[in-house]
Formats: sequence, C-alpha cells, structure tokens
Amino acid sequence: MDLGIKGRCAIVAASSQGIGLAVARALAVEGADVALCARNEGPLAAAAETIRRESGRTPFWKTLDVTQAGDIPPFVEEVGNRFGRIDILVNNAGGPTPGTFEDVSEEAWGRALDLSLRSAVRFCRAVIPWMKKQRWGRIVNLTSVSVKQPIPGLILSNTARTGLWGFSKTITRELGPHGILVNVVCPGYTRTERLGELAADVAKRQGTEPEQVYKGWEADVPLGRLGKPEEVADLVTYLCSERASYVSGTAIQVDGGLIRGLL
Repeated sequence: MDLGIKGRCAIVAASSQGIGLAVARALAVEGADVALCARNEGPLAAAAETIRRESGRTPFWKTLDVTQAGDIPPFVEEVGNRFGRIDILVNNAGGPTPGTFEDVSEEAWGRALDLSLRSAVRFCRAVIPWMKKQRWGRIVNLTSVSVKQPIPGLILSNTARTGLWGFSKTITRELGPHGILVNVVCPGYTRTERLGELAADVAKRQGTEPEQVYKGWEADVPLGRLGKPEEVADLVTYLCSERASYVSGTAIQVDGGLIRGLL
C-alpha cells in the first residue's frame, strides 16, 4: 500500500530511542525526510545512522531540550529551510516523574507541564504556519492510555497528557479548514526505556523485582504481553499518511486491549 508520504518532511521529537525512534524509522522507510531531536548527542547520532542505513535517506538531527521554549522555533525554522516544507509533526517526550499527589512538589508540576504539554504546544505553534501554507499537514501527539484510564502513581503524567488530548481536540476544529489533521496516539505498556524506569519505581515501592512488575502488567493485558515500539509506530505512520485523510480528532490506544472503557 502506498501511504503517499514519500518526499514529505516529518519532525519527530524525542526520537533517539523508544517509540520516537521507531516512528522516525517507519516514516523514513516510507520515503519521508525526517528531522530528529533529543537531548543527548550520542544516542541521537546513532539513531540517525540507523535510519540512514535502513531507509537510504539521511535524516537531519539536532540536540535540543523540548522543555526549553527558546530551543524549538529555531530548530523548526532550520528544518523548514533545509527541506523547503514541513508536512508532519509527531510530538513525543519522555514521561514525567512518577509519584502520588502528596509525593510531587510544585516544581515537579512545572517540569511535567513543560515536558508533556507545553513542548507540544510550542512545536505546534512553530510548525502550523508551514502546514497552513501548504494546506496539508499531519500532527500526531503521543500520550498514554492514561488519558482514558488514569494510572495509579502517575499523577503528573495523567494530568499533563490529558491536557494534551484536550488541546489536540480543540485545535482539530481550528485547523481542519486548512487541511491539517490532528490525532492522539495512546500507547499502553510498551517495552521502552521509560517503561523500565516505571517498573523499577513500582518494584521499589512494592518491595519486589521489576520482572515481577512486568509479569503483573502482562497479566492485565488481554493479549498477555507488552507492546513493541514498532507496533505504535505503525499506527502513527498510518495517521501521518494520505490514507488517513478523514481521520482527525481521535485518540487511539495501542494497548493490546488493556483499557476497559468504551470510549
């Protein structure tokens, strides 16, 4: 199936590892020019080389911290000038610190909102003028199943990511007339570095081992296993494509059936 994204330009945030890297790889294999960003130069350079080797396309990459408001506009401008267009934005970021309401400080709230909500807002603000000019665009915001079913011990993530879903749903109506589609993808338990950190945190609080935590999560998933980053990336790639031309304003979980709710 031709997804119709060959030659388009995609920005994928936090793309040096995990789901972000899987998304960037999938888009590049489909023929898109990808621009990568993350905080650490070593893993980012390695990710770019992996993508170049697999796809035959050379990504543009630059280190930046998505929580720093001033870093995002010049990066977007550089990407647009290099490729002459920006068609796709995939907002992604590492998750906030785990904890309950009484665990987390005022400062932690600010960091969480900068990381998981404001970074996406800032990327959208910088990218949307490029998409409006083309009258074509795809914005996919990666969140979590917590926007549909809050996860105990993750109050910062539950709050910030649900805010991103509200933001996404709102701009769907504003951007639709310009040919820009906005969707949210909600991964469930997916084997990433971030999930390893959460497993270690839960194990410490419960006095057990991370592997036991993993087994508990697997038992809660109807498919009986954790997800793979590539399984999330496949859905994101579809939503970025011409084939998804009438899909906008949705929040779709990739969770093996974990969420019990109907909506």
